[in-house]
Amino acid sequence: MREVRVRFAPSPTGALHIGGVRTALYNYLLARQQKGTMILRIEDTDQTRYVPGAEQYILDSLKWVGITIDEGVGVGGPHAPYRQSERQSIYKQYAQQLIDSGQGYYAFDTAEELEQMREKLKAGGVDTPQYNSITRTQMRNSLTLPAEEVKRLIDSGAPYVIRLKVPRKEEVRLNDLIRGWVSVHSSQIDDKVLMKSDGMPTYHLANVVDDYLMKISHVIRGEEWLPSAPLHVLLYRAFGWENDMPQFAHLPLLLKPDGNGKLSKRDADQLGFPIFPLTWKDPHTQEVAKGYREAGYLPEALLNFLAFLGWNPGTTQELFSVEELTQAFSIERIGKAGAKFDIHKAQWFNQQYLRAKSDEELAEFLLQSLQKENISCSKEKAVKIAAVMKERVTFPQDFWEQGKYFFHAPAEYDQGVVAKKWNEEAVKVLLAFKDEVSTLSTVDAATAKASLEKVTAALNIGTGKILQALRVSLTGAGGGPDLMMIMEIIGKQEIVQRIEGAVKTLKVKVA
Repeated sequence: MREVRVRFAPSPTGALHIGGVRTALYNYLLARQQKGTMILRIEDTDQTRYVPGAEQYILDSLKWVGITIDEGVGVGGPHAPYRQSERQSIYKQYAQQLIDSGQGYYAFDTAEELEQMREKLKAGGVDTPQYNSITRTQMRNSLTLPAEEVKRLIDSGAPYVIRLKVPRKEEVRLNDLIRGWVSVHSSQIDDKVLMKSDGMPTYHLANVVDDYLMKISHVIRGEEWLPSAPLHVLLYRAFGWENDMPQFAHLPLLLKPDGNGKLSKRDADQLGFPIFPLTWKDPHTQEVAKGYREAGYLPEALLNFLAFLGWNPGTTQELFSVEELTQAFSIERIGKAGAKFDIHKAQWFNQQYLRAKSDEELAEFLLQSLQKENISCSKEKAVKIAAVMKERVTFPQDFWEQGKYFFHAPAEYDQGVVAKKWNEEAVKVLLAFKDEVSTLSTVDAATAKASLEKVTAALNIGTGKILQALRVSLTGAGGGPDLMMIMEIIGKQEIVQRIEGAVKTLKVKVA
């Protein structure tokens, strides 16, 4: 059986899109499941679109989500170099091989001549003009020019490209692992440029040559590359490599949350969620785009979410560790239809992964936030806060953002609760409760509850009638975690002072 060798091959043209992370994940899962090799190749042949810092961003993103690379950029390996810009001489060699075998040809057409050809075809009723088996006979290339003229042009330094000589009447078929058989007639494929006039290869040539030389067994990539797949099949045939051709799997698109069209950065910005794994600052515009890491997503939760965007395990299980995903994953269970990007589901995954952590682990998130705020807090107190809040938070930063009242008395009070619950009866109970707490040596959840029940019983007022008023006096909010535990954590002195402060601020006369 052929060794499984997969590659993730992004272009360093900006930040890594979250869809690219999903592509990397599916490649990684197959490699790990089959005890194969995960390769990282940087496809940087288009130097006009190269963005400084983008390659390092890709490496940092993969590291953060936990996708480890076995071979390639940043690691090395037997097929180095793994940056396409450093493999230029290799591509020239194989482009020449196509010329020598008659499968490729030189084309000397200027931009003006190409435009004239397109306009002429459009005038003749051709909707999509192509440089193909018919039009190439009318153009300036090594198929129409005498050999001496071709040599003269090349020797004189005249600019040229190398094109693939696509057969005129041939059926091109490939069996995609997700989509089944795909069949395209060669008349629908134009003579694509393989080597540009600057001496750099196009994606098509570099991609096929590298996949062959690096012994890639499976090409798992986005659906947008499906129209190019028949061309790549023709290239494998032209080189005589058809028996070594990898298996193709073209992944479904990531769609907007409403399912109406492909998800873009603009869509994500408008809907208020990240599109990149890490925060990215564009070196040209200086625009900063927040990443999933900085938004508070856990890498393991993000991977679990991404795995389900197109794939399903065939069971009702939703929470998978990377090890479990590796065991369950199969290309056959990837769907053809586009996957809606539901950010609320991503948040749900994050909640589940947070809740699964120990209170001690969660306390570290809170302590990190407190350190930034220059607030001291014991580990013991942080663990208690984490324990009472863990069922209510979505992100690690929520422990601080939603739990500030554990460290600061409220400066504002929920006006909705105040309007409904803050009355003479409530204030009477709160003042009596404050006095009762003052007599205690320490306050824990049990003594706080007992003291409150003692006071409400003595005043013949139902405890439930004043709980929200008590909560708002202590936290400023109308809802939150267990109130008795809040009192245990903030302690006797804070309870007394906060009730006094609320009564003073929210004036109500008590008879």
